Amino acid sequence: MSESGNTGSLERYLGNTIRELRQKHGLTIADVATLAGISRGMLSKIENAQTATSLDTLSRLANGLGVSIATLFRGYDVREGSAQLVKNDEGMEVVRRGTKKGHTYHLLAYDQGPTKHFEPFLITIDHESETFPIFEHPGTEFIYMLEGEIEYRHGQNTYLLQPGDSLTFRADIPHGPEKLNRCPIRFLSILMYPRASESE
Repeated sequence: MSESGNTGSLERYLGNTIRELRQKHGLTIADVATLAGISRGMLSKIENAQTATSLDTLSRLANGLGVSIATLFRGYDVREGSAQLVKNDEGMEVVRRGTKKGHTYHLLAYDQGPTKHFEPFLITIDHESETFPIFEHPGTEFIYMLEGEIEYRHGQNTYLLQPGDSLTFRADIPHGPEKLNRCPIRFLSILMYPRASESE
C-alpha cells in the first residue's frame, strides 16, 4: 500500500514539476511534446499524474525542457526542516554577568525549547577601559574574531586573537578577555552545551 502511495505521490510531483518548467519557459504542451518526441496526450497525462512514465520518456522530457533529469527529482522527498533567520542588527540584546556600558551581547538564535544545545552570541566591546569577570560554565565554547584585537585567557594560557582567528576550548575552565589591544572588538561566541546524558 505504501509503495503505491509513494508512486502516486511521485507521479504528482513529476507532473507538477514538468508543468511548472514548461510554463516557466513559456512553452505549450504541443511545443514540449514535439521537443521530447512524445504525443501531446501522453504529456498531458504525465502532467496530470494519470500515467506512470519510463525513465527514457523522463530523459527526453528533461532534454526538451533544457534541464537534467536530476532537476526533475531535485525537490522530491526532501524534508521541510526549519530554520531561524535573524537579520542584521535584529539579534536579541541580552544582559550577562559582567555586561557593562560599551560591552553588548546579541543572541543570534533563540526559542530552542526547554533544553538549549547551543547559544550563538555576537559580542561587541568598544571601550578599552572595560574590565571583565572570569566565566566558567559547562560545555564547549567557540570564538571567531571579526574585528579588533584581544588577548583572551583560558586557564593558564593567554591567546592573541585577531580578525579571522578562532579559539575553541572547554568552558568549564575559567576564561575571559584579558586585555583589549584594539577597539572596537567584535567576535562570535558560540556556546555548545553538553547533552543531559553527557553531563550525568
